[in-house]
Amino acid sequence: MEGGGGGKHFILVHGLAHGAWCWYKVVARLRAAGHRATALDMAASGVHPARLHEVPSFEEYSRPLLDAVAAAPGDERLVLVGHSLGGLNIALAMERFPSKVAAAVFLAASMPRAGSHMGITIEEFMRTVKPGFFMDSKTMVLNTEQGPRTAFLFGPNLLAAKLYDQSPAEDLELAKLLLRPGSQFMEDPMMKDETLLTDGNYGSVKRVFVIAKADSSSTEEMQRRIVDLSPGAEVEEIAGADHMAMLSKPTELCDVLVKIANKYEYN
Repeated sequence: MEGGGGGKHFILVHGLAHGAWCWYKVVARLRAAGHRATALDMAASGVHPARLHEVPSFEEYSRPLLDAVAAAPGDERLVLVGHSLGGLNIALAMERFPSKVAAAVFLAASMPRAGSHMGITIEEFMRTVKPGFFMDSKTMVLNTEQGPRTAFLFGPNLLAAKLYDQSPAEDLELAKLLLRPGSQFMEDPMMKDETLLTDGNYGSVKRVFVIAKADSSSTEEMQRRIVDLSPGAEVEEIAGADHMAMLSKPTELCDVLVKIANKYEYN
């Protein structure tokens, strides 16, 4: 999903089990404001043709983003936006292509720290959740060529109570129709590699964490904990935004994204 126009170029990456479709309001608003917006499906997400058991690694899951950043013209500096799990996708792209990224925006997202393994924020989150948190969601084990892998499918009750609780009812129904099983790839060695993200590459890119203040799944306290675990990021806030801030507060999110892009255009 790509919006035309000049201005800044935003690349938008969805979270676990979602797809490019969840950015439809943001793409429309950014385009109307004269910017380019590219919303991507990671592998086996949205309308991407792969099945989850066919995706061998987090790197291949991230391939659509890595290819898009690699293909960007050398004189074009991008604003990468990662939501939730998508923060790890943009972190990998920042490490690989730091000179192409003007700023990276972590929207209620996993934001790793240079010198730590990428899975640390997921591990921290899992330590804080209480029994029964995932409600009617389902976990499954996929048989892959790399061995067993855990996959996850959001349940409709969890979606309504903790992810889309401030979003329009139509967007909740859209999610129920379009969600696919997802994986956090925690079994992937890449998630355990403490040398993957470096200060010279990942750490050199300007980072902004956007707190969704009404998020019922990753609470404001948890989001601030993620910021504390990865010092050096600036912080923006969106009042009234649930976990799906791009759907519950799309205009406010667009304003924040354009503000960030304007600030770091030439940095």
